[in-house]
Order: sequence, then C-alpha cells, then structure tokens
Amino acid sequence: MKRAKGGGDEDGPRQNGAAGRRKGEQQKSDADDGDCDFGAGDLQEDDNDPGLRREIRSKYRDLINSVQQNREDMLRPSNNKLTEVLEEANKLFKDVRQAREAALDAQLLVVATDLGKEKASQLFAEGTAFDPTAFAEHLLSFMGLNRLEDGEDEQQNGGAVDGYLPQDAWHRVARRAQCCVRAAPSFHYMMGSFHAEPPPPKQRTERQRKAPGKEAKRIMPTQLKRMEGSHQEATEKEVERILGYLKSYYQDDPTSPISYYEFVIDPNSFSRTVENIFHTSFLIRDGLARMHMDNAKLPCIAPVEEGEVEAGGSLSRKQCIVSISPKIWKELIEAFDIKDTMIQPLNTHNE
Repeated sequence: MKRAKGGGDEDGPRQNGAAGRRKGEQQKSDADDGDCDFGAGDLQEDDNDPGLRREIRSKYRDLINSVQQNREDMLRPSNNKLTEVLEEANKLFKDVRQAREAALDAQLLVVATDLGKEKASQLFAEGTAFDPTAFAEHLLSFMGLNRLEDGEDEQQNGGAVDGYLPQDAWHRVARRAQCCVRAAPSFHYMMGSFHAEPPPPKQRTERQRKAPGKEAKRIMPTQLKRMEGSHQEATEKEVERILGYLKSYYQDDPTSPISYYEFVIDPNSFSRTVENIFHTSFLIRDGLARMHMDNAKLPCIAPVEEGEVEAGGSLSRKQCIVSISPKIWKELIEAFDIKDTMIQPLNTHNE
C-alpha cells in the first residue's frame, strides 16, 4: 500500500528499541532548543491513550468490513471506492503505534491487494478480449467454409462442421502460417541420398574339394581299424583280468560277500580307481558279475556262474551311473579302512 509522506517525524510509525529512544531524545533536545511547547511527553500520552488506540482499531475493522461487504461493487470499472479506502488507510497509518494496529493494517492491505488483482484481471487488453468462438468462425471463413452446401457427407465421415470445406482448406492455413514460422532452408545432397539400396548379395561359389587319392582311401581306414581293434583288445584283456581277480577272491571264501568299493578302489591312485570302475561295469553289462546289497545296505559284487548267465537273461539286469571324485575317493578309503588294492596294476601283475 502506498503511504502518504508527512513533513515531520510524527507522521511515521513509532520505532521501538534504541532507535526510538534516540529519536525521542533528539526531539526533546530540539524542542528545548527551539522553545517549543510540544515535547516527548505529549507523544507518550498519545501512545498510551486507550481511547485513541481503540478508535484507530475500530476504523481499521470498519474499512476491512466495507471492502468485504462491497466487493462486487468495487469490482466494477467505474467504481473508485477501493481508492478511497486506500487513502483512508494511509491517514490512519500515521497514528499507528502498537502491534495490534499494524496487524490490522496488514490485513486490510492483503484484502485490498486481492481485490485489486481480481479487478485488474477483468480489464480488457487494449479494449478487446480473445473470443475462441469468434476466432473459430474467422478461421472457418478463411478456410473457405460454404454453409450453403449440404453437410451430410461430413457428418457421415465423422466431421463436426455443418457445411462444406474444400479439400485444400488446411493448405490455405499452412500457406498463411508460413510467414510466421521460420523454416529451415532445403538442400540437396551432392553425392545423392544416404538412403541407398543395399548392394545385391554376391553369389557364393563353392570350391571343389579335391577327391582323396586311392592311397589315402586305403591307408586311413586301415589305421582307424587298427587303433580301434587294439583299444578294444586292451579293454577286453583288462576286463578278463579283473574277472579273474573276482573269481579267485570268491573261490577263496564263497560265504563272505566281496565289498564293491574295496574291490575297485586303489588307495594309491585315483586314476586307477576310475579305470577299475570302468572295466568292472563291462562285467555287469555282459552278465559276468552281479551286484547286491548286504545286511548293512552296502553294495557287494560276486561272479556269475556259467549256467546263471543264460537263466538270468538281459531283462533282469539294471544299469546305473557311478560318480566319484577325489574327495569321495578319500572318504571311502577312510570309511572302509582300505590299505591295499585288490586289483593289482597291470605292470605289477606282469612282473
């Protein structure tokens, strides 16, 4: 709120603290020097006058109520009531000395500010206001709307315009809007467009493989057969050798079962243990040995008699995969307390 400027210090609000005391002392000294009858005592009496304080507060409340009650009238452009209220508040502000009076003055300022903002929003810019309906009518006229034509086709096609719009209606608007929008200048590629078609795939020519000679045909299969035959013969010999160990241990004491783990595990070599398990599996597959569980539910192995091989048949045999690791191999050695292998290595046996 704009305050009226007074000629003397008595027009401004009272200052508290050291500044107020210094100002009062200065006024007192000026009064003493100028032999003036008005002093600081008169100001103190006005500040402490309860009747004057109540009157000022009452006038502020009357101004606030008048603004709130006459709000609709003050919003009219021809009404200057808001200006009169602000001038009256400036006069009252000269006598404000206490916090309650300053709070009422601030409340009146807030109410008057809101009213002035609302009143300013109702004013027209340069005497005219934007009308969306009128703008739409002018736009349709510029696009060439013909209201004399039947608009049934437009309604059937989903249009909401009662009339006929030519096909180049939006093109007219685009041409008119070009002068208001800066468009980037068009340019052409010196080496043609980047969107070139991919080159056709090249036909792949297959190389003719050279036919192996007659000597190679003869040598390679013969070598493979020899290697396969030698490996098969070695496996068969090892399986027969392990079967001989199994029969000899079984004939020594037919009543006591032979533990499978004690039979195949070599405590001195993990690799030979794996080989023993591998070769023993052929005995089970071919029906030359059988496995069963003893009273402690531990696997046992025993040779099969010649008459039992044909009687048992292949339907009663079952296969399983035995997995072993170095950790399990050591645990089995400790669990069964295996000190020596039952299947001697091939080099020791030959010796």
